[in-house]
Order: sequence, then structure tokens, then C-alpha cells
Amino acid sequence: MNRLSAIFHLTLLLCALMLAGCDKLSFGTKQTNALGNRPDLDCIIANDFYAVHFSAYIQPGKDDKSADPKAAFVPYCQKIPRAGKMFFTADLIDRDIRSTPIGIKLVEVEKTGQPAPNDIRELRTVSEIESKLYPRGAVEAQADIDKNGDYVLYFLIGDAIEEDDKFRVPLEVGVDPNAMSLAEVALIAGIAAVLLCLGFLLYLFNRKTKSAAQDQ
Repeated sequence: MNRLSAIFHLTLLLCALMLAGCDKLSFGTKQTNALGNRPDLDCIIANDFYAVHFSAYIQPGKDDKSADPKAAFVPYCQKIPRAGKMFFTADLIDRDIRSTPIGIKLVEVEKTGQPAPNDIRELRTVSEIESKLYPRGAVEAQADIDKNGDYVLYFLIGDAIEEDDKFRVPLEVGVDPNAMSLAEVALIAGIAAVLLCLGFLLYLFNRKTKSAAQDQ
């Protein structure tokens, strides 16, 4: 019974750690697209040195008669539902880089499956903006993305010699912003399996406890 109790508590601890990891990685929380409400989007992108509040907006198509005018004010994070004319905004969290020129480049890429920074291969440059200062900390850009696929929006900080100064915002165009990734699905399935195992061990534990009580 002591062994069963130890397994029970170990499984419970494992389940708690997985749930904590789920919260840490923001799994299970969908991207919020509140109209014009940037704090609700909660899209923070960071590397080892820099961090930004990021959002992307899509201009409704002229031929789309059913388009809701308010759709132009729906912010997206890194998953964007369709191609089209887009507007990007990034609020610089680090005040120090507001005195550093920043260039912007949007590139269509292909994933290689290798570790970063070799995880992508650049296919073409979609748009590019020369370096300039953003003293108020609000970096803005726009681009016409003509097809779905994978893109990277680069914020080139200063001379952009170091890899961290080539701040990357990976974008997926043509996907459901609220769809779960494979990692999220795998994590949820793992938690479900642990909970199922936990329930079974709890059943065995209670059964053993009742049997021991009856023997006494």
C-alpha cells in the first residue's frame, strides 16, 4: 500500500507540474481579438535582449461586400487568417533602444526544421523600410502580402550585426488564429492521460484501503 501511495502522490505531482508548464508556456489560452483593445491581445514577443508588444491588422478587401468595417481594427498576433494589405505595430518595451535606429524588413520564408538561426530559409523580400529613430517607441509598418505562407518580420536594431539585433517576429498567414498547435494538442493529451492514470490509481488506492479496513 505504501508503494501505491507513493505512485499516487508522484503522479499527482507530475500532473501539477504539467499544468504549471501549460500556464508558463501560455498553452490552452487562445489569441484574443478584441476590437481595438491591445491589452487584451497580450502579444509580447521577446528574445534575450529585447521585447515588444506586437499586433497585426488586415485591411478588408475592396471586393468583399460582406466585410465588417470593424474588421480593420481586429488585432492579430503571429497567426493571421488571410493574405492582404497588413499593418504592423510594435511598442518597444525597452526604452534604451528608442534612441537607436531601427530598420524593418518583411521576408517570406521556408521552414528548414533545423535549430535557430538556421531554422528558416529566406525566399523573397516583401517589403523593406530604411532605418530610422522611433523616439516614442511605436514602430509601424505596412505591407501587401499576396499569398498565404510563412513570413518573418525583422526589426533590424542598430547595425544588426549580432543575431539578437535582428529581432524576428515569425508570422503564419492563412491559418486560424485560435487554432491550437500540435504542441498544445500533445500537451493536453498528455495531461488527459495523466489524469486518467491518476483516477485509476485513486480507485486502486481506495479499494486497497477498504480491503485493509475490512481485514482488520
